[in-house]
Amino acid sequence: MSVLNAERIKLTSTKSPMWCTLIAVVVSIGLAVVVGAAMKSQYGAGFANPYNYTAAVTQMGAVQFGAMLVMIMAALAVTTEYRFGVIRTSFLASPNRSAVIAGKALLLSGFAAVLGLVVALAAFYLGQAASGLTIPLGDGDNARIVLGVPIYFALVAVFAVGVGTLIRQSAGAISLVLLWPLVIESMATVIPKVGKYIGEFGPFNNATYFLGQQNGGQFDFHWGPWGALVYFAAFVAVVFGTSLVVVNKRDA
Repeated sequence: MSVLNAERIKLTSTKSPMWCTLIAVVVSIGLAVVVGAAMKSQYGAGFANPYNYTAAVTQMGAVQFGAMLVMIMAALAVTTEYRFGVIRTSFLASPNRSAVIAGKALLLSGFAAVLGLVVALAAFYLGQAASGLTIPLGDGDNARIVLGVPIYFALVAVFAVGVGTLIRQSAGAISLVLLWPLVIESMATVIPKVGKYIGEFGPFNNATYFLGQQNGGQFDFHWGPWGALVYFAAFVAVVFGTSLVVVNKRDA
């Protein structure tokens, strides 16, 4: 509990988490409202083709951009301490290094989950209001798509803490957590003959499939949406577990 309290003080007393949170909220909700308003402007109020505006569309901002800001915030929570040497003080105060890193991950994932829930619900309902449509939360996969966002936010926060612990440098850690979903997995899919199969095993591709963001049948995933979530969670666990092993072997 003392480790968690120390991490809480760090989180609430620095500016980067505040700015990342604010931008994540504005971008995630703002994009849902803008897209909804654009649909209403194009088709008119209560337009007849609701398939153009679904629960997954309301969550595009959160999944594509909000999650990126959560990863930046979580990575900086680790790399900033390495940059200014504060991590040494943390390890002196709590010699169990695994507990320190796990405390960061637990606090940040909890905060990210709450943020994800607020953002997802706000985007879902405000997006509908802007579009003039009603999309029942209980219909089809809507509940999974909307309520899956806080789960996704929590997992990417743990992933970013692990990456930050492994790399230690802010620029390198942020570059990796952003390039992995945006470039590495996307570029792998264009490799002739094998790209499609690589894409099916991309961790972030599976996460977005769980959240209903994989459209057009680009990949033939080997499991359903919940299996894709388990696959992504296993990937996060491997990265984070590796970081715990490494942090105990290297000098602070």
